[in-house]
Amino acid sequence: MKKILGFVMVLAVLASFAFAGGGSEPAASASAKLQFKLAENQPKGNPITEAMFRFADLVKQKTGGAVEIEVYSDAQLGNENETIDQVQAGTLDFARINTSAIASTADEMSLYTLPYIFVSFEHKYKVLDGDIGKASVAALEKYNMVGLEFWEAGSRHFYTTKVPIKSLSDLKGLKIRVQQSEVAIKMVELLGAKATPMAYGEVFQGLQTGVIDGAENDFVSYYTSGHYEVAKNLCLDGHMAPPALVIASAPSFNKMDTTRQQAVREAAREAAVWQRKAMNDFQNESRKAVEAAGSKIYDVNVLDFQNAVKAIYDMYPQFAKQIDGIKALQ
Repeated sequence: MKKILGFVMVLAVLASFAFAGGGSEPAASASAKLQFKLAENQPKGNPITEAMFRFADLVKQKTGGAVEIEVYSDAQLGNENETIDQVQAGTLDFARINTSAIASTADEMSLYTLPYIFVSFEHKYKVLDGDIGKASVAALEKYNMVGLEFWEAGSRHFYTTKVPIKSLSDLKGLKIRVQQSEVAIKMVELLGAKATPMAYGEVFQGLQTGVIDGAENDFVSYYTSGHYEVAKNLCLDGHMAPPALVIASAPSFNKMDTTRQQAVREAAREAAVWQRKAMNDFQNESRKAVEAAGSKIYDVNVLDFQNAVKAIYDMYPQFAKQIDGIKALQ
């Protein structure tokens, strides 16, 4: 009987000690230092990569060093699709990806890959930071992922080697390199050109040798890839502007208590605001650089292009309500 009473007293003392020291959360989760990995496919110096380092620094600062995120740039941990799979499986903690890459996993993100869905930079973030954007980010939870803010990845334009695109009719019959994407291929076909899927690393030679007549990308990629050297005509149509997104593995994110989770969200917000401006500035600098090198930039009647690709929207009836909402925010 004495042994039983003694055991009960020990349990009581331990329970009171744990309650006094731990509050409503387990003591271990409140004090344990957490270290995470973040995958980034762009090199150092790119505004989006620099924003990931800024994000990591802010997380460390806001959690008093309790949470550390190590950024692996230059696709060290895999390409975008590979890192998305790793995050979803819980074998990678964080990744920065483009919404066009995650759309094949999370259909909700396909909305932002539609051509001419955004009419301006301001319109884009009115949508993404509003109810429509928040709903699509929240939907990632059912894929075992957590979304952390939208990041700027630029607007894509057509550029060509010989025939400048000054109007919709100029695209007719041109062989345009596109990503291996159903939307991108359909868009180019509806615009009257011949869609030519090709690996990004092959585009420069394809332009140089005439295998393709043109390609499409944002100003930063147009400049840093050297494509401007062989394709000096750029059509300022802004047909696609899919944002980037930082995703976290749900198991990794849930290792943190609510205070740390909030700190990570605040860090992501601050870094995203900085990155959007930095990327916009870099786009403008890249445009000036290619113009100084002899590239010609042509404005076009974008409405003609928009009308030509309306059929793509019919391919996504699940987004009818969101599309109406996006138009209402113009």
